[in-house]
Amino acid sequence: MSLFNSLAISATGMSAHRLWIDIIANNISNVNSTSPNGKPYKRKMPVFAEVLKEVDKELNATLASFEFGEEPTEKKGNGVRTYKILEDNSPPKLVYNPGHPHANKDGFVSMPNVDVIKEMVDMIAANRAYDASVQTANAAKAMINKALEIGK
Repeated sequence: MSLFNSLAISATGMSAHRLWIDIIANNISNVNSTSPNGKPYKRKMPVFAEVLKEVDKELNATLASFEFGEEPTEKKGNGVRTYKILEDNSPPKLVYNPGHPHANKDGFVSMPNVDVIKEMVDMIAANRAYDASVQTANAAKAMINKALEIGK
């Protein structure tokens, strides 16, 4: 794997985790939202998938002796992508609020299934994963700069 490839893979991680943070922010902003027809907002969650690239087995076998620990394989990792965004199908929270326009006959309103504490924990995890991708990209950039200095 080249250093430029590691930069590209880090960029896919940063992009995916930025999307995750955006989805979390959207969930938190809709914690008290109901649609005009009375349906509550449903929490959204991203699903990530590894991006694989096909590798020429014969070429990889000849290069394997130069890359320590590399085994000739048919596929190698090439970053991450957002596979889909799912809606959480857990039941909505029922809140007693008889004055709400979407209250049922007993005075309960179906509110979104968003738990702010869980969202904040997810945001910390997404932020740390984003930071890890940034650190990986910075390390690759530093190695590229050192390699260029050798050539001077």
